[in-house]
Amino acid sequence: FSLELHHVHTAHTTPLYFRFLPIWGQERSHDAMAYSLDMDSSVLEPKKIKALDKMFSTFLRPIVKKWGTAQEKNISEQLDAGMRYFDLRVAGKPESSDLFFYHGLYTTMTVKEGMTELEKWLGQHTKEVVILAFSHFKEMSADQHTDLTNFLKEHFKAKLCPKPQVPSLKDCWESGYQVILSYDNRSVDDPVLWPGIEYWWADHSDPKEVISYLNNQKQKGRPEGLFVAGLNLTFDGNDMLLYLTKSLKEKTMTAYPLLLDWVKEQHSGSDKESVNIIAGDFVGVNSFAQDIIQLNNADNSH
Repeated sequence: FSLELHHVHTAHTTPLYFRFLPIWGQERSHDAMAYSLDMDSSVLEPKKIKALDKMFSTFLRPIVKKWGTAQEKNISEQLDAGMRYFDLRVAGKPESSDLFFYHGLYTTMTVKEGMTELEKWLGQHTKEVVILAFSHFKEMSADQHTDLTNFLKEHFKAKLCPKPQVPSLKDCWESGYQVILSYDNRSVDDPVLWPGIEYWWADHSDPKEVISYLNNQKQKGRPEGLFVAGLNLTFDGNDMLLYLTKSLKEKTMTAYPLLLDWVKEQHSGSDKESVNIIAGDFVGVNSFAQDIIQLNNADNSH
């Protein structure tokens, strides 16, 4: 499908977050950079396995990588697949001056490398708008937060959308905005840095429980502004050790038919039970992005 497809039928007055159904395809790309995990790096999570890493790294790190790899496509491929919301978790490394993404293990790609690739893609697709959600920071000092935010502001410059209110796509196109930058750290305040975005996380490995949780959240009513409904399954250290021959991908792909059935029942909008951004793992390997684009097109045809 066309990269621009989700814009084709958009009314110019439509608030951007209606269009961000998931644009993530993020939807939200959950743990978007977890396709380049470094098995030579130390374990950051889960706690139970981190405590054993120094003694049993040769045995444990392949397991953590298998369960920490939440995406297989790189950032450009995720963008090409329709993802427009990226879950970015950042950590400092004691032996390095660079910052890295992480999910269980550090990534081989630095934050600067990842953002450079993303900015290049945006330069080639000037009508596209993405949400970058930085959160779950680990091993970072106040100075490193300052350095990171300064880099992001300098890197994206005029592409950054200021935070007062969610704009329409027309607003973004007319002003040249292509990036909504969410930075979930209370010590950082800046006119172009949006606060953390609420994430509905079931914290469960059973897809039926995930759906039940999301439906309960919908009954409570939608939050103001941007929010994410997470389809991702959650497995802890005990699960990793229990299912040694399994992987996050295997468990996720088995659950996806049920999860996608739920996605197809959703709609965007401002009413109580509408959804905004939907997040998932292993984007681009099934119909996730296409299903969301179809929802957007159906809503815009009414």
